[in-house]
Amino acid sequence: MRLTQWTDYTLRVLMYCAACQGRAHPVTITEVAQAHGISRSHLTKIVQQLAAKGLLDTTRGRGGGMRLMRPASEINIGAVVRSTETDFDMVECFNDEYNTCRMSMHCGLRNLLGQATQAYLAVLDAVTLADLVPPKGETAQAVHSLRFMPGLPVPA
Repeated sequence: MRLTQWTDYTLRVLMYCAACQGRAHPVTITEVAQAHGISRSHLTKIVQQLAAKGLLDTTRGRGGGMRLMRPASEINIGAVVRSTETDFDMVECFNDEYNTCRMSMHCGLRNLLGQATQAYLAVLDAVTLADLVPPKGETAQAVHSLRFMPGLPVPA
């Protein structure tokens, strides 16, 4: 299974915002775009969708930007992925409308891959956004000793 670029960028925006929680000024789209080398216009569409879904609070204009609308610990990664992916059809036989496989009636692959997909989603369901970013309250020394993911802000 492979996530779409849209979902990948959605998770990056949310993780960046979570890593910046508590910061005096909000995160900007330009800041995230530069940190990850992503098109600003593409991120703008993603941020608009995240705001419409109630995950980000956005403010336009000078001094504006975005912040998480809920604590990172309340944002479930499985729910985010389900909301951004169009389908989880790993093979054509998952979709009865488009299935042309002649082996479907005698094949165990559909059931096996269905179980694998459910296990994949169960792992994502067990994780919150807070689990993906450095813990709050860490001392500066401890935080700087962590290996940060490229693109996430390093706390001062």
